[in-house]
Amino acid sequence: MTTLPDAMPGACRPVHSSGVVVRALFRDGSGEMHLDWPIERLSEAIQDAGGTLWLDIEDAVGEPSTLAEHLLREVFHFHPLAVEDALRESHIPKVDDWDDYLYLVFHASRVDPTSDDLCLQELDVFLGPNYLVTYHEGPLPFLTEGRLAIEHDPRDRMKHGADHLLFRFLDRSVDQSLEAIEDLDERIDRVQDEVMERMDPHNLQQIFRIKRSAIQLQRTFSPQRDVLNRLARDPFRVVKEEHRIYFRDVYDHVVRIHDISESLRDLIAGTLDTYLSVMSNRTNEIMKALTMVTVMFMPMSFITGFFGMNFFGQNLELESSLPKWGLFLASMAVMSLSPVAMLSYARRRRWF
Repeated sequence: MTTLPDAMPGACRPVHSSGVVVRALFRDGSGEMHLDWPIERLSEAIQDAGGTLWLDIEDAVGEPSTLAEHLLREVFHFHPLAVEDALRESHIPKVDDWDDYLYLVFHASRVDPTSDDLCLQELDVFLGPNYLVTYHEGPLPFLTEGRLAIEHDPRDRMKHGADHLLFRFLDRSVDQSLEAIEDLDERIDRVQDEVMERMDPHNLQQIFRIKRSAIQLQRTFSPQRDVLNRLARDPFRVVKEEHRIYFRDVYDHVVRIHDISESLRDLIAGTLDTYLSVMSNRTNEIMKALTMVTVMFMPMSFITGFFGMNFFGQNLELESSLPKWGLFLASMAVMSLSPVAMLSYARRRRWF
């Protein structure tokens, strides 16, 4: 039995140590389920070739802990490079074959409800012949759902082995990513409606945030597609041949999500073009209105400017027999009617 550091708790589930939550579920070779398997007896569970062990390590503070590193290095004897990748670095999705076990990096995605930003949560997985070790920072909803499902139906959920359990988790993770894409699609529709209703710089900010999220999602799912393709086709020792078809099904879902994300980018580009077109049209309407106002007042400006000219110290006056008040009223009538005439002419020609 492996001796854990003195600072580590006993067999209470889950184990909390320095912001790290460790949960161990074990189905032994006889079919009996243990929902609170002691951390001190992990070696015993690993040696049970007919059993299935799931060890979940949740790092709540985002810093590598002594407990997590001890379990990965000393209990499971994973390679130091794989442990370093899991604890201290963030990677794009990948799968490394270490012969006796696989090391996978997978990303779950969700959309922040308060904004349009895409949140990626990394899941590091060690898959052995009879065990599954998951390491992640912060809670992952699909892992929580999986654990609750096992607790609700303990005899059925883990009887097919660790590789089938991994399939369940990856399948639910992909479904969660599909929900994120649907959320982005709804936000695009909402932004399109807002763009047509009113011009608001906030709409442009939303468009660019959604575009950034869609690009990030597509960049993530391209390598994840390769990961699932390898799980479905490569002859890994720890993946049963009859279970590869399940990973192939998840692979098909990822391909579908990747294609949807590409069409999502096209929708975003169309929304941006719509925004720019609406803004350009409204700018043209404003310029046309201002131009029309200027043209309407041009006759008035001409009349007042012409008769207000000063030649030889005197104002230019028309020789007329009309009284001065009559001349004044006639000028006012001309200046008042000329804008109306210009506006009527513009509307008849459908300029305004």
